[in-house]
Amino acid sequence: QVLLQLSGGNTAPDVWALGVINPGARKRGTFTAWCNSHLRKAGTQIENIEEDFRDGLKLMLLLEVISGERLAKPERGKMRVHKISNVNKALDFIASKGVKLVSIGAEEIVDGNAKMTLGMIWTIILRFAIQDISVEETSAKEGLLLWCQRKTAPYKNVNIQNFHISWKDGLGFCALIHRHRPELIDYAKLRKDDPMTNLNTAFDVAEKYLDIPKMLDAEDIISTLRPDEKAVMTYVSCYYHAFSGKQKAETAANRICKVLAVNQENEQLMEDYEKLASDLLEWIRRTIPWLENRMPENTMQAMQQKLEDFRDYRRLHKPPKVQEKCQLEINFNTLQTKLRLSNRPAFMPSEGKMVSDINNAWGNLEGAEKGYEEWLLNEIRRLERLDHLAEKFRQKAAIHEAWTEGKEDMLQKRDYETASLSEIKALLKKHEAFESDLAAHQDRVEQIAAIAQELNELDYYDSPSVNARCQRICDQWDALGALTQKRSEALQRTEKLLETIDQLYLEFAKRAAPFNNWMEGAMEDLQDTFIVHTIEEIQGLSTAHEQFKATLPEADKERQAILGIHNEIAKIVQTYHVNMAGTNPYTTINPQEINTKWDKVRQLVPQRDQALIEEHARQQNNERLRRQFANQANVIGPWIQTKMEEIGRISIEMHGTLEDQLTHLRQYEKSIVNYKPKIDQLEGDHQLIQEALIFDNKHTNYTMEHIRVGWEQLLTTIARTINEIENQILTRDAKGISQDQLNEFRASFNHFDRDHSGTLGAEEFKACLISLGFDIANDAQGENEFSRIMSIVDPNRMGIVTFQAFIDFMSRETADTDTADQVMASFKVLAGDKNYILADELRRELPPDQADYCIARMAPYTGPDAVPGALDYMSFSTALYGESDL
Repeated sequence: QVLLQLSGGNTAPDVWALGVINPGARKRGTFTAWCNSHLRKAGTQIENIEEDFRDGLKLMLLLEVISGERLAKPERGKMRVHKISNVNKALDFIASKGVKLVSIGAEEIVDGNAKMTLGMIWTIILRFAIQDISVEETSAKEGLLLWCQRKTAPYKNVNIQNFHISWKDGLGFCALIHRHRPELIDYAKLRKDDPMTNLNTAFDVAEKYLDIPKMLDAEDIISTLRPDEKAVMTYVSCYYHAFSGKQKAETAANRICKVLAVNQENEQLMEDYEKLASDLLEWIRRTIPWLENRMPENTMQAMQQKLEDFRDYRRLHKPPKVQEKCQLEINFNTLQTKLRLSNRPAFMPSEGKMVSDINNAWGNLEGAEKGYEEWLLNEIRRLERLDHLAEKFRQKAAIHEAWTEGKEDMLQKRDYETASLSEIKALLKKHEAFESDLAAHQDRVEQIAAIAQELNELDYYDSPSVNARCQRICDQWDALGALTQKRSEALQRTEKLLETIDQLYLEFAKRAAPFNNWMEGAMEDLQDTFIVHTIEEIQGLSTAHEQFKATLPEADKERQAILGIHNEIAKIVQTYHVNMAGTNPYTTINPQEINTKWDKVRQLVPQRDQALIEEHARQQNNERLRRQFANQANVIGPWIQTKMEEIGRISIEMHGTLEDQLTHLRQYEKSIVNYKPKIDQLEGDHQLIQEALIFDNKHTNYTMEHIRVGWEQLLTTIARTINEIENQILTRDAKGISQDQLNEFRASFNHFDRDHSGTLGAEEFKACLISLGFDIANDAQGENEFSRIMSIVDPNRMGIVTFQAFIDFMSRETADTDTADQVMASFKVLAGDKNYILADELRRELPPDQADYCIARMAPYTGPDAVPGALDYMSFSTALYGESDL
């Protein structure tokens, strides 16, 4: 008995012993079919296993096909010595694979010894088809049996315990096929009591669809009490190899699907970023020209509408854009983190859409916004001042025009020509009084001109009508001056003819005129509008008014004295029966007019009192609004600053796991968001202040703009801090980094971040790496290595290293990820070891959308072995990881 046994094996002797092999037709047919299933790949086959292997040529070819290795060059001669040499080369190759061939030589094979030849083929089958099978630390026969048991376990009426009687009903073969290719067999229709149908179905399907030749005969298996174990093992091993190749293809396809899914997700994130950035930049582009428009309005109502539009922008339109800007930065950071974790190159947005570009555009928006608000408030102040000046101009102009009415006609009269001597004297004195009155009105004319000039300088919208009215007043004033001078000269020519004059009339006129002017000035002042912004200003007006009221007793004495002069004149006329033609020749002022104006002054005093009281109440209310706003702002401002500092400390301290920190931060964010009603309340108080036209507040250094900016920065900072923790969790989960490792990284980073800025300088980062065990020597090689590391963590050459960049670098140093070579190897499996792949192969192994994705992006393959439709999966794999263009 000749024994063939694998070196170091523990297989039972009956498996390897040649003495138990029946050289009958049953086993010969199985072995012949098995050999032909492999020789067919080389374009040949055998018919008689003993005869066709005698010259050793096909035996060597069979070993080359099943091993994938090249044997020694065969002898092509027909002599026996050539055949023995070829067989010996084959036997030597078998022995080199760990198989000990005992008591067998090439001569038995060359002589056509059936038992030795079949034993050698069985040895080859065991070594190359069965020995390498490994399932859960079992191999060879036991591994193949365990594989069959696992695959058929879900099927009823199938119980694989061996390689002979367990397969007689054919259900085992059908179950293996159905488990891997359910579309080939309708297993539910099979019956255990119909083994012939079951066996023929399995053999036919395996030959047609799985490229497994019919090595067994259904009638032979059914009629034999115990089917040949080696024949069944040989046939079943073909099932294992057929389906294990399918499993490798599925694994390769899954890897490719995973990589493509990541790439598609990243591309979608890039498209979303580009769209969001474009929309935000377009909104900023449309908004800035509106904010930069400085075209003033002519009325206070129109400017108030502009201010209300600006408030709507601040309250309704800008806050959603602030959120979009914050979300854009978060999406950008998340995308960059995902790209780093999947070994993809960093995302570079389109030109003009970088985060820095958006921040610059946002800064321009903020600048335009601040300038626009200041301009609005200044314009409102200017229009308020213009309205006040215009009203003052109209009042003074009306008073002056009323005074000048009829003066030109009076100055042009020639009544002195027919007047008596006393009348001439009276006319002369009257004219002197008129000149005094004219001089007294000079100040009012100058005031009118000064107000008109100021209105012009402030670009008052109705300046043309103001200028025309002012010009008419000035022209009339010049005419009055000329007429006054002419009449004075005429009266002076006749003065020598006049001898007497009524001194009492003259005295009355001289004292009544200034008193009348004083009353007119008092009435003008009492009716004059005023504008104040503080309690101190209204108190100053009240004090001045009180001082004016203190002068009223003296004024009343003067009035009584003037009226006494008139009474004395009347007494003289009555006493001496003087014939007086007309009224006082020296003045048009009469006692009734003085009394009327005096009563008017006394009537206007309490009205002025009431106006001052109301204005004082309004200023007190304004002061209350100032204090109310200041009390809240002085609390909210420091609160925002404190929260900013607390977030800064949270971002560099380590307390618990990243999930705990994330939960704490989100609770912290919720508490901050819950503070929003106080901000809104402060906005309401600020709106009341603006509506009351309050422009300053000495009780606080905080403005609403400061609070808004601080609040927006606080929301952005907490959102960014949460995003950093989420990215750290994403890094930890993707890279398989433990919490202890992250804590160690954080502790090392914080230890060297002595200024608590959240970043490390180059030397601090180098010291941190050395503390973590990196070997960075103080020589040229060490400096080169450190420069390489810095180029990874600081690609923009800013000279600083953020904690996120530090974590990304440490995670790459401690974890493994997919590489371009791994993806390339997976595509090679799908392509059947070819240097190219076909579209049909991609559609067969990958989901439709990902297959189309690959086909659309793969370049045509141009190698020497290219066929029509060949695609280059190698360049595509390197492009996925940024090593070439996709």
